[in-house]
Amino acid sequence: MPDKLLDPVLESSALPLDRTSVGSTLPIADFESIHRDFLAAATSENTRRTYRSAIRHFLAWGGVLPADENGIIRYLLAHAGTHNARTLALRLTALSQWHVYQGFPDPAGTATVRKTLKGIGRTHGRPKKQAKALPIEDLEKIVCKLATLESIKAKRDSALLQLGFFGGYRRSELAALQFADLAWEPDGLIVTLRRSKTDQQGLGIIKAIPYGTGTCCPATALRTWLDAAGIDGGAAFRSVNKWEMVGERAIHPASVNTILADCAAFTGLDYVPDLSSHSLRRGMATSAYRAGADFREIKRQGGWRHDGTVQGYIEEAGRFEENATRHLLRKPSA
Repeated sequence: MPDKLLDPVLESSALPLDRTSVGSTLPIADFESIHRDFLAAATSENTRRTYRSAIRHFLAWGGVLPADENGIIRYLLAHAGTHNARTLALRLTALSQWHVYQGFPDPAGTATVRKTLKGIGRTHGRPKKQAKALPIEDLEKIVCKLATLESIKAKRDSALLQLGFFGGYRRSELAALQFADLAWEPDGLIVTLRRSKTDQQGLGIIKAIPYGTGTCCPATALRTWLDAAGIDGGAAFRSVNKWEMVGERAIHPASVNTILADCAAFTGLDYVPDLSSHSLRRGMATSAYRAGADFREIKRQGGWRHDGTVQGYIEEAGRFEENATRHLLRKPSA
């Protein structure tokens, strides 16, 4: 099945229009194309990519579209022991969206299907694997280690990791960052995100990152990388090959994971398999709380929408310090 048929948005037809309804001399096909583009823009590309992958998986298993309730339940039962309930729930959402956009009854949203999924979760549920927070102390070790190298790549990696940490940025945001989005002021760096996961309308999110006086200073590290790479426009973070040649295109978001893992391994950290790009955001939140930042400051810098997410990081940061049993276990010295 062609990829476009796997996309519930792109596969759905634009509204039937006639020349009197649109009030213009443009060809009707142009209006339908424009309408289809707006329909596609209503859902992020990452979400559509995830949905397409889910539908491909369903078809590869032997499912057919449109599906019925029995087919959906058999699909769930076939994967109950190998896929966690969160993954299956995401695939049900993709299948549900496909049917809704095509005008078919939704077999993935029935009470029986949802109860089956709930039962799978209760039977096979397991804790969600989360990236380990990178504490500020270990980021400083990485920055110091990279400073011993004189390569352009080391300068890029240091700037990337520092900006990702202190800006609380997602990997997609780092990859999408443009030179025009950056402004240096007397107090530090101003970064304007044109679009992010929490700003799908493209209103722009502005973050300030002060100059540092210690080991880390993302504003200075970024300026050093851009000057060394000769970047004065376009993508801020780019590939660097083994001959120290800087590419023209932005790095791929997934490469942020690889860069962090490589730098952590180079530094000698012993928990590299537990790291991902999210370790930077998580590390900023937990380290900032331990250093005295309050809830509101952390939430604003990370751009989190939900208080519960930030509260979870705060609780993680204070597991030992804000622990009732600490008062029982610490005996006064004689």
